[in-house]
Amino acid sequence: MSVLYPDDRLYHPDALWLQIQANGEALVGINHFAQSSLGEVMFIDLPRTGDALSIGASFGTIESTKVVSDLIAPASGSVLEINRQACDEPVLVNRDPYGTGWLLRIRLSSPAEIPDLFDAAGYIGHIGLEAA
Repeated sequence: MSVLYPDDRLYHPDALWLQIQANGEALVGINHFAQSSLGEVMFIDLPRTGDALSIGASFGTIESTKVVSDLIAPASGSVLEINRQACDEPVLVNRDPYGTGWLLRIRLSSPAEIPDLFDAAGYIGHIGLEAA
């Protein structure tokens, strides 16, 4: 779709993305809309490895110069890894939200939830933008 909303991601209405991996795992991060709305990210509070996520529930917080926001899980699963580099250098979320700014790697526990997420075009429509 665009650099701002890559087609290889699925999007949760609460501004997080999910990138499905071939091994039943997924990467999770915040999307362009969220990082742009937040402003410069100053702090990220993420769950611990092994913690369970439930779709639609808060799993942590992200703090910017403007606001502290809950991070809402785009899928259910267990946390396999957190991005320590993004925790140590939170501005990576602003600079590269779909690359080095990812937040979590999870093992998906309920693949049936995935069809409820938006593709890039659907998310762009959801937030009221026109596709480029």
